[in-house]
Amino acid sequence: MLTLYDYLDSGNGYKVRLLLAQLGTPYRLVELDIMQGATRTPEFLAKNPNGRVPTLELEDGTFLAESNAIIWYLAEGSTFVPADRLGRARALHWMFFEQYSHEPYVATPRFILRHLGADHPRRAELPARQAQGRAALGVMEGHLAGHDFLAGGYSIADIALYAYTHRADEAGIDLAPFPAVRTWLARVAAQPGHVPMLT
Repeated sequence: MLTLYDYLDSGNGYKVRLLLAQLGTPYRLVELDIMQGATRTPEFLAKNPNGRVPTLELEDGTFLAESNAIIWYLAEGSTFVPADRLGRARALHWMFFEQYSHEPYVATPRFILRHLGADHPRRAELPARQAQGRAALGVMEGHLAGHDFLAGGYSIADIALYAYTHRADEAGIDLAPFPAVRTWLARVAAQPGHVPMLT
């Protein structure tokens, strides 16, 4: 059985949990408290030297890190990966966009606001990061105004971007100016097998 090392408040981990639920794939969940250094122990660093969750342990004991690599691995051969070459490239386009243009500016402000104190020096980063987060949502808005999903049909590209976009309010980013994004969020949440990030 697969083993997922995760922190439940992590949107990156949620991508994996959501896909596993939608695939109907059983797995064992090992929760780690990143705020208490649980991913920095020698035991965990032997599994993932980068000391981050999610980390997936395969049935043969191989460890796989990086959320988008994990969901690509899990989705390979399923309807969650586009069947055609261009569709797969478009899915990768949005997954790279998520990691470089979206996650640092939506997930990071969310982390700062949820997990660091009001007097923490990283609070100074918020205005610039939130502005970049709104810019990323604007790119998504422009695309989703004319498309139901990001890369053709519902795919891991949508899962990758749904994870933190649907919690953007917790990053101090208002989704009201992005009606196509909000409609897309509802469309993703209505997919079979959908599970919430936090219960």
